[in-house]
Amino acid sequence: QVHLVESGGGLVQPGGSLRLSCAASGSIFSINAMNWYRQAPGKQRELVAHIASGSSTNYADSVKGRFTISRDNAKNTVYLQMNSLKPEDTAVYYCNALVMTSPSTYVGSYWGQGTQVTVSS
Repeated sequence: QVHLVESGGGLVQPGGSLRLSCAASGSIFSINAMNWYRQAPGKQRELVAHIASGSSTNYADSVKGRFTISRDNAKNTVYLQMNSLKPEDTAVYYCNALVMTSPSTYVGSYWGQGTQVTVSS
C-alpha cells in the first residue's frame, strides 16, 4: 500500500504565504506525476498544480504566478509554495500521486487525507 500525508495547512491573512508538503510512503517502486487538488465548500475538486517525473509543471490559471509546485524524489515528497494568497484560495488541499508499486504493476492513483487552507482577515 501507499500512504500520502499532507502537512502545512492553516489560517493565513490575505497576501500571506503557506507551504504545503506531502510525503509518500509504503510500497513504492516509482512515482510518476504528483498533483495538488483543492475543493472548496459546495464546489467540485479542481486540479491546482501538476509536476511530472521529469519535473515539468502545469498550473491552474487561477494560481499561475502565485503558486509553485516542486518535488524531492529522494524523499518521495511534493511541495506547494503558495504566495499572495486570496480568500478564494480557501479550500481543502489534497495531494495525489501516480505510483507504481512494482515494475510489473500498473500505475495506481493515491490520495492524501487533505489539509485545510483558510485565507481570511
